[in-house]
Amino acid sequence: MPNADNWQSDVLRDLSGTAAPQGTTGTTGRPGTTDTGERTAPAPAQAPAPAPAQVPRTPAHTESAPYTARGARPLGAPDSRAVVDRELAGTARRPRQGESLAVRASRALRRIVSSSAAREVAEITRTAEVLQRPVTTGRQIAVTSIRGGAGKTTVAALLGTAYAHYRQDPVLLVEADPALGSLPLRLGAETLRWTTADLADIVEPQMSLLDVTGYLVQLPENAWLLPGSQGRIGAMLDTATYERVMVALRRYFSVTVVDCETLPAEVARVALTASQARVLAAPATLDGVTSTYAVLQWLQGLPRHVIAGTVVVLSSTVARPGIDVEAAADRLRSTGASVHVLPYDRHLAAGGALRTELLARPTRLAATRLAAEVFELSQKRR
Repeated sequence: MPNADNWQSDVLRDLSGTAAPQGTTGTTGRPGTTDTGERTAPAPAQAPAPAPAQVPRTPAHTESAPYTARGARPLGAPDSRAVVDRELAGTARRPRQGESLAVRASRALRRIVSSSAAREVAEITRTAEVLQRPVTTGRQIAVTSIRGGAGKTTVAALLGTAYAHYRQDPVLLVEADPALGSLPLRLGAETLRWTTADLADIVEPQMSLLDVTGYLVQLPENAWLLPGSQGRIGAMLDTATYERVMVALRRYFSVTVVDCETLPAEVARVALTASQARVLAAPATLDGVTSTYAVLQWLQGLPRHVIAGTVVVLSSTVARPGIDVEAAADRLRSTGASVHVLPYDRHLAAGGALRTELLARPTRLAATRLAAEVFELSQKRR
């Protein structure tokens, strides 16, 4: 189990299966490149950390031998369940690029003949350095919305993917929307087994990171997923279960992104209160902006750190939104909240598994800036 004195070194030791170097007290992200392929400046000098390795298949990772505490009765293992029905999966079309070929070619040409490319690379480098900063305790980031279809799960998936790409320490994505959440689909998971409610009765203080990850869905780049359900209607998650799981898991992961239920659900309110940063997803429509503005006005009546630690993401689900998105964003900023605009992207709009290489360049840049600001906000609160 990680200890309080050298938290991240213990986590990396568990990941790599080797002893942590003497004197290592923190980790940095993966230096050298960004998700757009540019070279980045090295992060501030820090003690070297071992590179992450593939998690070995230990008994905790086998489906037939779940972890049990000493003296506890054996836990019944639920059956694995496919994220998408096989026949339904066959109806999906081939994923599309976020932008058309003509738009991509035009943008590449403009970058060649203009002087903006150097400024863009410098900005990406600064953003990467923010995302790679070490943390002393796990940061929890809650993503919610005030109604369905606002892009909440898409935003959570983009944030978790960005943190996993830039950071060397482990990242967790938690689905706290148990009824029919789509986070596993967005992250490309194929099967589900253990859920948030299951793990509440399993996690013990003496468990190592390898024990814990045996109950999670492993994702690319040192990230893991804890599903909210197995896609069955009627699944429930109460606040006591949620709190027990999040307190137990915080010690193992540098960043945890929580895909919450929509407000004003009780678990969502608890998640927002307990997190170090909050993200409110809203569609770039007149009714979406109006409802979001009302929520922000309500947050203004709470302690100042609540609105200051809230970031609104306006997502365009069509190529030509019915509102002036930038003007709407300025109006929302007048409440004291930070606002980011996620542009229309054909790949995201399709609703399938998120593949970062297919995202439009403006989408990748916007998602990276968003992840950096939210991460900075999370570091300002304990």
